[in-house]
Amino acid sequence: MEMLISLAPIILMFVIFYFLLIRPQQKRQKQVREMQSSLQKGDTIVTIGGLHGTVHAVDESTVVLITEGGSKLTFDRSAVRDVNKQ
Repeated sequence: MEMLISLAPIILMFVIFYFLLIRPQQKRQKQVREMQSSLQKGDTIVTIGGLHGTVHAVDESTVVLITEGGSKLTFDRSAVRDVNKQ
């Protein structure tokens, strides 16, 4: 019983650590995966490098963007940071 009481602060610290740091990060990663999997032609996006463009084509692992100058650029889906549906 004494051993359990002496381990209680450490166990409590791990529980707090999980709910304050690990769980919110997992929820954020799930939202990002859902956003990247729901990309559609015509969506306006921002990449992790800060490039703004419109989705021209979507493949399983890549996205083709058209920039304002008319250039077509190919990116991995994981490079998409933000989507503005139109």
